[in-house]
Amino acid sequence: MIDPRGPRFAAAITTVVLALVLITGNPWLLGFQALVFALGAVGGPAASPYSFVYARLVRPRLGPPADLEDPAPPRFAQAVGLGFAIVGLIGLLAGATVLAYIAVGAALAAAFLNAAFGFCLGCEVYLAYRRILSTRSSNNTPPEVTP
Repeated sequence: MIDPRGPRFAAAITTVVLALVLITGNPWLLGFQALVFALGAVGGPAASPYSFVYARLVRPRLGPPADLEDPAPPRFAQAVGLGFAIVGLIGLLAGATVLAYIAVGAALAAAFLNAAFGFCLGCEVYLAYRRILSTRSSNNTPPEVTP
């Protein structure tokens, strides 16, 4: 279980980084953000360098969280962010700037929603996917036979 304020803090930093990518078109900066997303997707939210900063510098100044959350949805959101960052990076390196800016803009919008409003779009997609799987598995169970 994780402190839900950590991913929101990471989303705030991600928002700034992705906005800078849109302003500068810097593929190195986007590559750095892709690496951050990859660490969060593979190792979970706690593996992100932004989470390290939160845990060491911010959380000690705050009280304990009111509740904890499952790390799976934010981990999935990091994987989605990684996908958009990779598409954006390929676009920047290949000269397809419109594609790059659309991909980076989509990731920026999702990060901003989390940072500003606490709404994790990737987390919601993950939860919707889980609900669909749960519904499908319950519909595929054979009916009970009563004597």
